[in-house]
Amino acid sequence: MRLGLFGGTFDPIHQGHLILAEACREALALDRVWFVVAGSPPHKPAGRTPVGDRIEMARIATAGHPAFEVSEIEARGAGPNYSFETLEMIHRDRPEDDLFFLIGADSLADLPLWRRPDRIAELATIVVVNRPGIDPAVLLSPPDLGPKARPIERVAIPPIGIASHDLRRRVAEGRSIRYLVPRGVEAYITEQRLYRAEPRPG
Repeated sequence: MRLGLFGGTFDPIHQGHLILAEACREALALDRVWFVVAGSPPHKPAGRTPVGDRIEMARIATAGHPAFEVSEIEARGAGPNYSFETLEMIHRDRPEDDLFFLIGADSLADLPLWRRPDRIAELATIVVVNRPGIDPAVLLSPPDLGPKARPIERVAIPPIGIASHDLRRRVAEGRSIRYLVPRGVEAYITEQRLYRAEPRPG
């Protein structure tokens, strides 16, 4: 199987995430794309929405797409989740699968600062997608990820300026997020009173 792995906090998942995943699936003929919901990502501050809510929103967003699946492999752990460890676990469980690691151009620029980027590039083909505001030179001059690194793949998508932090702020301010997230995700956020200034009841 050609398996795409798209990790993130997905707080909340939005249309930009889905467009990126679908573009990579089509361009690279991926059989599956896993949305790997992070439990405790080392590069994100505390105060995230509970992982159960983020998993549920991801499931709502990906429902109905036969190639999309939500993975809890990182959500189950108590400590920080490092991508190379996640890839090692998946490779150990599915040694015959060809792994593809989907990231934005902003993440490629920061990749040398990640834990064991050489191991990531050895276990999976890194697939880089353009992001608004990121210098295109980043895509043309990727960092050196070691002698065992697989060649980097590039996928172009239309510029999509949607960011999860902006969506959280919009909800807190009582503004609309219609069409920025799937309708089911919008309904879940409303029903569960996520991202509101006041605490959730109960």
